[in-house]
Amino acid sequence: SGASAQKPRQVIDKIRECYETSYANVHRGVHTLGDRITIALEEARETVRQYLNAGSTEEVIFTSGTTASINTVAYGWARKVLQPGDEILLSIQEHHANFVPWQQVAQWTGAKLRLIPLTDSGELDLAAFDKLLSDRSKLLAVTAISNVLGTINPIDRLADAIHSVGGRILVDGAQSIPHGPTDVRKSKLDFFAFSGHK
Repeated sequence: SGASAQKPRQVIDKIRECYETSYANVHRGVHTLGDRITIALEEARETVRQYLNAGSTEEVIFTSGTTASINTVAYGWARKVLQPGDEILLSIQEHHANFVPWQQVAQWTGAKLRLIPLTDSGELDLAAFDKLLSDRSKLLAVTAISNVLGTINPIDRLADAIHSVGGRILVDGAQSIPHGPTDVRKSKLDFFAFSGHK
C-alpha cells in the first residue's frame, strides 16, 4: 500500500520486546519499568533529533502521526497566531491532512487561503507562488513530495521565500521521510510533520 509499509524485522522485534519487558507509561511513576521506557523514549527522541539535525530534543514532538502533527500546529499555534487578513498559502497538491485543518483555521481566525497552482507538468507553479507571496503571507503549508504525483517540491527555495516576508513554513514530510533525512536547520523549516509507519 502507498499509505503505509511492511515493518522491518527490527521494528517488530523492538515492539515485541517493549510489550514483553518494558511496557509502562512514560514520564510517570518511579519504578523500574517506567524508568526503562522513559529512557527508551528519550533515546528515540535524540535519534530523531540527530536524523533531522534539529537544534534540540525539545523541538521533537511525538504524536500519533502526520495528521496529528499538522493538527497540533494548526490548532495549537496557527489558531492562536493568525489574524483576520493574514494569508495561508497551500499548494493544490496537498493531502487532505494538510488542507482541511487550514480551511478550518482560516474560518476561525479570518485568515485567507491562497492556493498555489501546478504547472502542466504537475510541478508547483513557482511563478504563481512568487506572485501570491506578500507581507500578509503568514504560513506556507506544503508537501515535500506529493502523495499523488510523486512531485518533489523545492523546499529550501520555498522556505527562503516565505521567511523573506516574515512567514513560517510547515512541511508535510510523510512521503519524503522514508527516502532519507531532511535537515530541518539547513532547510530552515519551522515545522516538519511525518510519521514512522511509511
